[in-house]
Amino acid sequence: MNKALNILVIGSGGREHAIVKKCIDSPLCNRVIAAPGNGGMAESIDCFPVPADAIEELVTLAQKESIDFVIVGPEVPLCLGIVDALKAVNIPAYGPTQEAAQLESSKSFCKDFFQRHNIPTAKYATFDAVPPALEYLDANPAPIVVKASGLAAGKGVIIAQTTEEAKEAVQSMLIDKSFGTSGAQIVIEEFLEGEEVSIHAIVSNGSFLCLSPSQDHKRIGEKDTGLNTGGMGAYAPTSVMTEDLQDIINSTILIPTIKGLEADGIPYNGTLYAGLMLTQNGPKILEYNVRFGDPETQVMFPLVEDDLIALLYASATNQSLPDSIKLSSDKCMTVVIASQGYPGDYPKGDLISFPSELPEKTDIIHAGTALKEGKIYSNGGRVLSVTSQDETISKAKEKIYSVCKAIDYDNKYYRRDIAHREIKRLGK
Repeated sequence: MNKALNILVIGSGGREHAIVKKCIDSPLCNRVIAAPGNGGMAESIDCFPVPADAIEELVTLAQKESIDFVIVGPEVPLCLGIVDALKAVNIPAYGPTQEAAQLESSKSFCKDFFQRHNIPTAKYATFDAVPPALEYLDANPAPIVVKASGLAAGKGVIIAQTTEEAKEAVQSMLIDKSFGTSGAQIVIEEFLEGEEVSIHAIVSNGSFLCLSPSQDHKRIGEKDTGLNTGGMGAYAPTSVMTEDLQDIINSTILIPTIKGLEADGIPYNGTLYAGLMLTQNGPKILEYNVRFGDPETQVMFPLVEDDLIALLYASATNQSLPDSIKLSSDKCMTVVIASQGYPGDYPKGDLISFPSELPEKTDIIHAGTALKEGKIYSNGGRVLSVTSQDETISKAKEKIYSVCKAIDYDNKYYRRDIAHREIKRLGK
């Protein structure tokens, strides 16, 4: 490549702030802008108040600002066809086409894909009416999982411990429209036991590279209790993943997915984010997302020692990826600081104060923040994430929680037990 790139990052969360930081560090980057961005991004780059789902406006912005490359953070613009729209005006974008993004935008499409290509997953059935769904629940005892088929920001999954609870979830989604059109169709699937792990692969032209395997903490409460959220913390790599296990996942899940998409006439470039359950019968896939996870991005990206932006650009331009990716031997962890009340109703507009200094290899990533007259205010459910890397998770954890304690605003909430399983496993 002869010239440095002007890059647009689409999105406003912690994932996108982490992407922006990688862009700033990349020798490939001339200028980086964000739309709509957040308070943390606005402190270092130009942010434009264009919503992430405003496809035409984003294309216009990219043209007006002479953008050479777009990195799409969240799932909504991908599912609305932003990559196709940018391609139509000859601007390469990292992420799958709208057709390929159905792997995330429709859980029923995704599950049917698994079945068609013999990819190991939980037994399931799809419904758009209540009576057959209730009959299925009577025939398949709890615990059982009820999912909104469409996009629900990571919150459309109910793990029902009783049949009654599962029936209430069915009524809530199909009759009460608790997830709007996203729950107009639902998937009911077998409850799988085991540990969850997230595998993120960068895919291009039939080749793929995996980032560090990570574990997310979805529940709002400590000891993994309470409602599902977009994620309250994460760490990478996880010791439950071995090289042998990665090889099994590659051969039974990732490679059959890439080949299956090709066989179905759906070329795939971008992120394949596999949510996996490590069961007694081997790894099974719960679902795919078609973008980097949040907060997993905040722990995977610091561990990449190669130029990550060069890999994303290769994918966006359909080049074959290198044979391997250089990853740090460090451990990385992040803790999300949220607004009290999240994932339900929560206040906004709290003035945030930050510590004057941070420990080594520790960073504050902004998510739901706004910059006003040089000051940062809370502006979302998940507000910040504090990330640190070190030779052990325990050392990273110690640094993170010292920073979490020092950050101050009125409605601050965070979990104090992130990575508890890993620390117990390793004893360090």
